[in-house]
Amino acid sequence: MKWLIAGVLLFVLAAAFDLSLLVYAIYAVVLILVVSRLVTRSWAANVISNRKTSSTTANVGDQVTVKFEITNQSIWPIAWMIIEDLIPKKSLAFKPPALEIKGKRIDVCKFQAKETKRWIYQITCHRRGYHQVGPTLVETGDMFGFNRRFRVLTEPEFLLVYPKIIALAGYDIDSQRPIGEVIMTNRLFEDPTRIAGVRGYQPGDPLNRIHWRATASSGKLQSKLYEPSSLAGATLMIDFHQTSFETQHEPVRSELSITAAASIASALDEIGQQCGLISNGRDAVDRIRSEGWQGDERTRHQAQEAVQMSAQSERMRPVVIATRKGPIQQLQIQRSLARLELTDALTFPQLVTETHNRLSRDATVVAILSRINLENAIALQGLQQQGFRVMAIVNQFSEEAFAQTSAVLLDQGISVAQLKDENSIRGICEKTALLK
Repeated sequence: MKWLIAGVLLFVLAAAFDLSLLVYAIYAVVLILVVSRLVTRSWAANVISNRKTSSTTANVGDQVTVKFEITNQSIWPIAWMIIEDLIPKKSLAFKPPALEIKGKRIDVCKFQAKETKRWIYQITCHRRGYHQVGPTLVETGDMFGFNRRFRVLTEPEFLLVYPKIIALAGYDIDSQRPIGEVIMTNRLFEDPTRIAGVRGYQPGDPLNRIHWRATASSGKLQSKLYEPSSLAGATLMIDFHQTSFETQHEPVRSELSITAAASIASALDEIGQQCGLISNGRDAVDRIRSEGWQGDERTRHQAQEAVQMSAQSERMRPVVIATRKGPIQQLQIQRSLARLELTDALTFPQLVTETHNRLSRDATVVAILSRINLENAIALQGLQQQGFRVMAIVNQFSEEAFAQTSAVLLDQGISVAQLKDENSIRGICEKTALLK
């Protein structure tokens, strides 16, 4: 608009002072501007794109192939065009990045009339997450640089990378019941000192199981029912508040918490135990659903910024998966762990207050934290006083720091294990420190 007003004023002055050469020059400039504007608009409007991703789910270490093509539908050639299949900066940050790209996803090229160009690139998944792939952005303009046009050609796709799972050497969390522990077996031991009721005799029941008084009363053989001697499974409670992790150690420490949780959940599923998940982290699907993708940006820079994750979260709802067992339950937990993101919403004590009435009382509460401060210790102590069996896994590398922070929980009789690195995950549920 400014150049148009300036052109009109210049034309009026040239006409007033009878400057014919200047008038002709203005005619030529206006003609060039109008033609270049129409040409640029035509170039941008007459291209279409298509993208195909080999898979929308992957494991850490997998490769995913992305193919996309752009077609010039016009009968006129396009002099130049910048093409980018967008990947958010967060997925490309750090070494190694969450997604490593091999191949060309950014290019500058020209198109002949009715020409189609194709690009292929490989994505190597180094870390779990819910990663955005796309949209495809194009930008073009006239040869003089007077006009530039930008378009979003495709909708984004999303790649779900499951967390890494490390096989546990054993699952040996003390249940604080009279006899037995949860061990790597499909059968829970029963406590013969705790009779829960009676049932009809079944072939194979030993004689010491027969309830003779009930048999005499009913006239039929009755067998005793015993309470289980150990808690079945666990509810994983993960502190994923962004202040719990030091910036200089990210994303290593937060990913270690997810890997430990995924490994424990997988082990529980293998031995037929129930498992649940509670976290104050943010579900990436909820973020995308609430923030959405806006494809009407006016510049390429605005479109690039639109795919970046918001730094703050106004959603205070925790991620909760009820404690159950089964393959569907396991898939749901692994998907939620893959999508979990750090947030500034609920702190760990607030998470405990919000969700304590949704915890299963027949499962151990396994809290995975990076800090054991006074508030967190009080929150865990409160759960124990309410009758929950509580264990804490402290995500700290330093042995000295772990000894200092875990002392607070040991004084309360809460078992504590150190999550030092990936190698320590294998025995994380086998070697626990407990004040007897």
